[in-house]
Amino acid sequence: MKKLLVLGVGNILMMDEGIGVHAVHELLKEEWQEEIDLIDGGTFTQDICYLFVEYEKILVLDIVMGGKTAGTIYRLTENDLRQNRKQTLSLHDIDLLDSISMARMAGKIPELHVLGIEPESIDWSMELTPTLTRLFPHYVELARQEIKSLLK
Repeated sequence: MKKLLVLGVGNILMMDEGIGVHAVHELLKEEWQEEIDLIDGGTFTQDICYLFVEYEKILVLDIVMGGKTAGTIYRLTENDLRQNRKQTLSLHDIDLLDSISMARMAGKIPELHVLGIEPESIDWSMELTPTLTRLFPHYVELARQEIKSLLK
């Protein structure tokens, strides 16, 4: 098993909804250890759940709609997602939790972590909103820190 999958998810056609994909593409420009894979998960459906059984830990980069100020950062675990249904990961949390459950049925139990950010707007555009554009470098830096932390 590999140590860590960093999965950027979202729809880049819908403004802030695509920040996870934008972030993983930024991280792909850097050199990473062999035990880490970074993948653009796009709109993430259960058809990539087979990947989950290959990793000890999974870090998902995505928006989180928690009802707070745009740009609020969230660090969540699988337990957080299952217990707080009001706080959702864009449109992908159901697929994500189902995929983790499927990995468990296959005998693998990856540890799930989410680094999310509250969106300002989700509408048709390939550009992030001004708020998330300004915060994007900070979000990517937090992702780097999270990756390093998960490798310990």
